[in-house]
This record gives sequence, C-alpha cells and structure tokens, in this order.
Amino acid sequence: MNGRVEGIRLVAAAPEHAHGLAQLYGAPAVARQVLQMPWPTVEMWTKRLAMGAESERRVALVAIDGEQVVGHCGLWQNERVRLAHSASLAMGVAPDWQGKGVGSRLMAAVLDVADNWMGLRRVELTVYVDNAPALALYRKVGFEVEGELRDYALRDGRLVNVYSMARLKALCDS
Repeated sequence: MNGRVEGIRLVAAAPEHAHGLAQLYGAPAVARQVLQMPWPTVEMWTKRLAMGAESERRVALVAIDGEQVVGHCGLWQNERVRLAHSASLAMGVAPDWQGKGVGSRLMAAVLDVADNWMGLRRVELTVYVDNAPALALYRKVGFEVEGELRDYALRDGRLVNVYSMARLKALCDS
C-alpha cells in the first residue's frame, strides 16, 4: 500500500471540515462525477454537516492528510420504516489521491458501520456509467449493477446515464 495512504486518518466529518469539503467537491474533476452543483460554499457544507450530526441514521467520514480533507464518504439510512433496511451512499476523493486506496479505506469503514452497527441489508448508489475507477471500487466491495438509468443527470451540458448499483448483505452473514 502507498506510504502516503498509511498516514491518512479517517475521522467523523464535522463542521470544522466544511472548508475542506467545499474544496474537495469544488475540484472540477470531482464536481463532474457527483450530483452536486459546482462551486460549493463553506456555509452549505457547514449546514449539511450540522444536519447529519443530529441523526444516528447518517454516517459521514472524511479522510485527512495532515490538515487537508482528501476524501469523504457518507451513508444515509432510509428514514421510511419499510425501507429502514437500506441506505444510500455517496463519496468523493481528491484528484491527487484517486487510485491510492483512500476510497477503499473510506468504503471499508462506512460499510463496517452499515453491516455491524446499523444492521443494513441494502446499500445503494448511483454512478456515471463512464466512471471506470469508481465502478471498479464499488464492484470490489460487492456492489452490483441493478440497472442503467438513461439521461439521468446533466453533466458538461448534456444528459448522461448512470448505473444504479446496490450491495446486498444477509443480516446473518459473517
């Protein structure tokens, strides 16, 4: 494993990370791969982090190198009673850190919480069909493509497709 990644700390996302998250998701290479708008503000992230802190149904982690946020992964358990066995997942990794294990570490930590603390059966996400590195990571940790959603989101001025992916886990799996 890359020595730089070994020094990465994973911590719960908190309001003091708002500036770093705004920078992370403001990077053009990251912004074009997620469903957020470009130019996120620190204020927006501060509010988003405060909302998540009020619920045990939300888990958000950041990967930190020194004082810099280099990755983020969030998990949101569905609040509808009949869907409480499921959650949605989203993540982003800074361009200079992609392909170096940061996403794998974040994903492993969040899925550990999903499996061993929340008892979730289903974790789902969407990913652009041309995002090969993300698809490889998601497949590596057990996500499978369930379908392709056509003209799902506007990116670079045109509508593009995404895969709907999910990872199913039996509650009694070891």
